[in-house]
Amino acid sequence: MRAAIAALLLSSTLPAMADELVEYGRRIAETNCSRCHAIGSSGASHHPEAPPFRDLSKRYPIDALEEAFAEGIVVAHSDMPEFKPTQQQGQALLAYIAAIQSK
Repeated sequence: MRAAIAALLLSSTLPAMADELVEYGRRIAETNCSRCHAIGSSGASHHPEAPPFRDLSKRYPIDALEEAFAEGIVVAHSDMPEFKPTQQQGQALLAYIAAIQSK
């Protein structure tokens, strides 16, 4: 009985936690990336060499970006500032990027 209750509670909180993670990732992208990249599901990037986040899966496997975030992304376009998120920030940013990928 306890396991069933725990499973029910967990299943009802996981979607909310996932939504919060994606929203946290969106805020990180807005703060750290939007100066150059289009970070939403539409719009053009402000920097010609900065790919829109919604199209990153066309260039890279999204899960492969986890290692790049862990090491700190330094060179993607020539004048990209160094960005080294914490592990939690990297996971949130990946969740957001995965959520907005164009079909």
